Amino acid sequence: MTEGHNVVEDYSHTGLTLRQHPLSFVRADLAKRRIVTCAETMTARDGQWLMAAGLVLVRQRPGSAKGVMFITIEDETGIANIVVWPKLFERSRRVVLGASMMAINGRIQREGEVVHLVAQQLFDLSADLSSLAHRDGAFHLQTGRGDEFAHGSPGSPDSRERSVPGVRPRDIFVPDLHIDTLKIKSRNFQ
Repeated sequence: MTEGHNVVEDYSHTGLTLRQHPLSFVRADLAKRRIVTCAETMTARDGQWLMAAGLVLVRQRPGSAKGVMFITIEDETGIANIVVWPKLFERSRRVVLGASMMAINGRIQREGEVVHLVAQQLFDLSADLSSLAHRDGAFHLQTGRGDEFAHGSPGSPDSRERSVPGVRPRDIFVPDLHIDTLKIKSRNFQ
């Protein structure tokens, strides 16, 4: 299995992973579209326009907020707070309520330590997560000095990655069942 597939499996069984964050696999694609990280979003200057993306963790629409929706997104660098005004919520209802990964084009609003990205446009990027199972991470663990006895010297191929002749794992993956897509369960308070 690829590293991406391992992450998908972790999310399907436990709802989280201790491996790489799912967005780390698609970060290069997002950077090509000029989408910044959540950390860059939360450190941007007041009034700056930018586009950020992340997995939707929480949607809140408190009764006392007069129809304003608050969304928390997450990527591999941290979280970002999003404000969606009622008019945009009504125009983009399907994206706001249905996206597991969302891109937000908006303006930074900073008051002291409180930072929000006030949304002007919302985009559903959930389809970008469908390729996650086919992606592999760039980081591969090298053997260390303690592994020399069993696995050879550092820099040599890791014998743990070599297959044993005659032994083949069963292939139980059926691509038509869509079990390799990442399902994010966000918390909705409405």
